[in-house]
Amino acid sequence: MDNAPFASSPATLVDKPIATVLVVDDTPENLTLMGSLLREHYLVKVANHGEKALKIAQSAAPPDLILLDIMMPEVDGYEVCRRLKDVPATRDIPVIFLTARSDTDDERMGLALGAVDYITKPISPPILLARVNTHLALKATADFLRDKSAYLEREVAMRTLEVQAIQDVTIMAMTSLAETRDNETGNHIRRTQLYVKTLAERLRHNPRFEPVLNDRMIELLYKSAPLHDIGKIGIPDRILLKPGKLTVEEFEVMKTHTTLGRNAIDEAERRLGMRVAFLSVSKEIAYSHQEKWDGSGYPQGLAGDAIPVSARLMAVADVYDALISKRVYKPAFSHDQACSTIVRGKGTHFDPDMVDAFVDIAEDFRRIAQKYPDPA
Repeated sequence: MDNAPFASSPATLVDKPIATVLVVDDTPENLTLMGSLLREHYLVKVANHGEKALKIAQSAAPPDLILLDIMMPEVDGYEVCRRLKDVPATRDIPVIFLTARSDTDDERMGLALGAVDYITKPISPPILLARVNTHLALKATADFLRDKSAYLEREVAMRTLEVQAIQDVTIMAMTSLAETRDNETGNHIRRTQLYVKTLAERLRHNPRFEPVLNDRMIELLYKSAPLHDIGKIGIPDRILLKPGKLTVEEFEVMKTHTTLGRNAIDEAERRLGMRVAFLSVSKEIAYSHQEKWDGSGYPQGLAGDAIPVSARLMAVADVYDALISKRVYKPAFSHDQACSTIVRGKGTHFDPDMVDAFVDIAEDFRRIAQKYPDPA
């Protein structure tokens, strides 16, 4: 009875692959009857009590549909159905109750438990076969849609990873190009990227920044920070690589790297034909990271909260790293000296709350600097 071959029938819509029907009934005569009705069209498995039915349903080869008697000793049909629907592996197997009970309340209870149909005994063979066929066809459609949905989810996830990879490669290519113009950059890009992320995570629960610094924004900051000095590509070598102090005129040219960076990213976004979140944040950082809290920075002379949060974070990270790094025109400061300089800039150069947060996590900055030192 369990593995009878399929015989095609005009009334049977589900023919490939051969569907498996599990019949659950504690009466041997009923199992024999149901098997004789179904085996011409389906593979048939039988169970004479609820626990055996659950074991078959949870096996490596579960049935496509279950015909379930209600009145059985120990574990009745209602309990079997309840347990099937509680487990993800068996939740989607359609259950049709077969019972001598014809009361409306019994039918309502069976359907409420998750059964797809309710057939009363004595069984009408044509009605039984028609309903089994209908529910198998519905299950086949539902399975197809679930598989299609899962496939699309995997495709979307894969495409998302591809887009992220392209963004990351683009950023690294652009920052690497900038590094070729400035032989003092070293690991500055990597360090400032991590400083910004660390400081943002510290500030995310501050009431002033909580609406802005969510997981998504911190991810964008981390991705965008490496582009903060991309505009230096447009600064002439005689100024960018000058070993001594810049003249007033030269410094005015150097200051244009903020606008050059903003414009370059803006042009990339324009050519793309759409707004991209990480490029928008990159523009903020590139354009405004040299602004100061008291309005004495450049290029716009913004003050206080008018300066984008992203740029304020970068200002702390950029200055700290510049201080601890050796330059042709200055020696490297110690970590403590750099921290003191940042603290002195509280409320003038830097957002006061950001300085307080920096002080709290200064050791994290030190560890990042030690992990990614400049080449000797």
